[in-house]
Amino acid sequence: MGPGSSEGEPTLPVASVARRLGVAPSTLRTWDRRYGLGPSRHTDGRHRRYGTSDIGRLEMMQRALLRGASTAEAARYALEQMPRVETEPAPLEPVLATRPSQAPDDGEVPSRLARRLSTAALAMDVGAVQRMLLDAINELGVLSAWSGVIDPVLTALGARWRGVHAGAEVEYLLAECVYGALVRATPVLAEPRNQRPVLLACVPDERDTMPVYALAAALAGRRIGAQLFGVPLPAEVLAVTVRRSAPAAVVLWAHRRTVADPRLFARVSRDRQRSRLFACGPGWDVAELPAKVELLPDLSAAADRVEHVLVGGSR
Repeated sequence: MGPGSSEGEPTLPVASVARRLGVAPSTLRTWDRRYGLGPSRHTDGRHRRYGTSDIGRLEMMQRALLRGASTAEAARYALEQMPRVETEPAPLEPVLATRPSQAPDDGEVPSRLARRLSTAALAMDVGAVQRMLLDAINELGVLSAWSGVIDPVLTALGARWRGVHAGAEVEYLLAECVYGALVRATPVLAEPRNQRPVLLACVPDERDTMPVYALAAALAGRRIGAQLFGVPLPAEVLAVTVRRSAPAAVVLWAHRRTVADPRLFARVSRDRQRSRLFACGPGWDVAELPAKVELLPDLSAAADRVEHVLVGGSR
């Protein structure tokens, strides 16, 4: 390699890096100007030269491009995985910078984590996606991570490729990683605070099943034991399940109005069982629910209400 930098790190000129990556030198200059992916070290000569970390960052960007990410997304991903060590980092076009005089607002951390999760998913980097999910859950908690990071990214990716096949693999990859992260975030309770479990289930034919996993993880974090059925059960199987489990509460999740049938509650509450009944999710219409069924508008409200009903207060 070429002459070393002041720290002794080998460096290469732009032409050599362009040949190594198989791109034009003008492309590297454009990436430097637009996304800050240029040389980060100065040498004694007139031209700045690329160090080992600069080249590694560009190679990471290229891998993301080959997996279908846009240039801006690939650049952002590379910078997040291998941040530049500079006193004034170069701005990245897709990211809105906060003025130095501004204090971070409440939404800054979820927005930052959501951007990092999105770029990792677009790059099809499973390891990075798993790390981003772990960071979000550890930093924000399950419910805040779900509402502020995971669900918005899943929704955005789903809308991006609605009706087409190309690119949908990103959404599927992210969904599998989210399932795994939520299961890992659900502790196994040796001594739950509730004597009888809360049964969490999706209505038949519901496709959006991930929220019940998030709710189960949140309840377990409060030491509330739950029986989770993430795979939608047929109505007759669900009724038998409720009868055999004798839960203290039943929470049925529905995202779509077309599958949210209020008559389902009559089927699961037959016999003489005394289970509190809850409808959770945007699919339910409160005007159509039976009088004995309580509507829970979102996961946070569901966790608070179920905890209160089962054990009478907070942790």
